[in-house]
Amino acid sequence: MVFTEEQEALVKESWEILKQNISKNSVHFFTTILEIAPAAKGLFSFLRDSDEVPDNNPKLKAHAVKVFKMTCESAIQLKEKGEVTVGETTLKHLGSVHIKSGVLDPHFEVVKEALLRTIEKAVGEKWSDEMKSAWAEAYDQLAAAIKAEMKQEADQKTNKEETDLTK
Repeated sequence: MVFTEEQEALVKESWEILKQNISKNSVHFFTTILEIAPAAKGLFSFLRDSDEVPDNNPKLKAHAVKVFKMTCESAIQLKEKGEVTVGETTLKHLGSVHIKSGVLDPHFEVVKEALLRTIEKAVGEKWSDEMKSAWAEAYDQLAAAIKAEMKQEADQKTNKEETDLTK
């Protein structure tokens, strides 16, 4: 799939709207994740010790901004380069953090659904099938890059353990 100028424009336009009330949108994002998958709460260190999603949690807001921003940047890269390229250091860190947290493939789908619902709510009448498709494609490409790094790290760990056993 070729990411079009129109798709990139839709993502950028909606990102500008999201940023206007990032605190509210961050809380909505995490609330939606937990509505879809309540058990996911344990995957986020900043949510484990509370009974609800706190409105003023700076770590929650920072994490949501990273997800929104990285997905938006993925859309721009898809248009410019035809693929998502995350810096090697960043990608290794994301892979490592996701493995240590116990993130599995189905979790990425939950986050995608929460992301799309959050954007839909934030942009209101501007929401369209085209905007949904653009964000979904950008997110899928970013998630694929993170999953590939997670697999590579897991494979390296397995190989190291096998090597250690044969010594």
